Amino acid sequence: MRIPFALASLMAAVTTLAATGQALAQDFKPRIVRFGYGLVDDSNQGRAARFFAKEVEKATGGKMKVRAIGNAALGSDTQMQQALIGGAQEMMVGSTATLVGLSPEMAVWDTPFLFSNTKEADAVLDGPVGEKVKATLEPKGMVGLVYWENGFRNLTNNKRPIARLEDLADVKLRVMQNNVFLDSFKALGANAVPLPFSELFTALETRAVDGQENPFNTVLSSKFYEVQKYLTVSNHVYSPWIVTVSKKWWDTLSPAEKKVLQDAAIKSREFERKDTREEAAKALADIKTKGMQVNELPAAEASRMRDKLTAVNAGIAKTVGQGIWDEVQAAVKQARAAK
Repeated sequence: MRIPFALASLMAAVTTLAATGQALAQDFKPRIVRFGYGLVDDSNQGRAARFFAKEVEKATGGKMKVRAIGNAALGSDTQMQQALIGGAQEMMVGSTATLVGLSPEMAVWDTPFLFSNTKEADAVLDGPVGEKVKATLEPKGMVGLVYWENGFRNLTNNKRPIARLEDLADVKLRVMQNNVFLDSFKALGANAVPLPFSELFTALETRAVDGQENPFNTVLSSKFYEVQKYLTVSNHVYSPWIVTVSKKWWDTLSPAEKKVLQDAAIKSREFERKDTREEAAKALADIKTKGMQVNELPAAEASRMRDKLTAVNAGIAKTVGQGIWDEVQAAVKQARAAK
């Protein structure tokens, strides 16, 4: 009996679909992926981690399940990095600044006043030199997938509004465990204290430190307004986050599994940046309603701070290598010139 063309086409499609499903089952093994992050669950970091988890599970038919674990429950950034290197944890997102001890080249992103806006940051981080810096992690035991946005960092403290360079004097300021941040704020006259983010709220609450510096989103989601009085819009550093994978674990994955993670990471990057920027626009207004006193650092004072950091920038260039430094500066210049 002759099978009608439409029925034959349908049968062929079903056969192809079945074969694809069989290939899918072979490509993706049941896996649990622990994805650690430092901020609270209801933060831009938490939302993006959950978005990533859904994308991965959808793409693997539920075979690969991502557990997004926040609140530094898996440890500080540096502790999670060591867990990734040892293969005890699969994934994390954290600050590039905390990776400088492993990859000195990451220090280039800590350069004060490097970017003027997010357009410049996106172009450089997602471009060739951003990829080159990211690739330096692999020999250290971690694989970088994408950069997320933490945002432009701003100052908060309990002593006084920072309206001029001299106002930083004697402010005990928590900074990340990173020499560039330490050197920068020491050069600006502050008493810089390195401290893990997971310990920061308690340190502010007990007055072990006077202040800290983070984007608006983090100030809001971490409720720093409960323990800080003054916020200065300084935009002194654009701070990226980076999504990383344990190389030990990565090397056990099939090409199809690696592609799923990379594709989901790129989608999460677009989601996270949009979400972060929308939230930042609202966060400052919310911070004001919480009772914090907000002032903007005058442009002339920002310029004075830049002048104070000339030696720090020279040190960054030496740390990351003159080649990387020059490539980043050229990429920023190109992005700034683009319309």
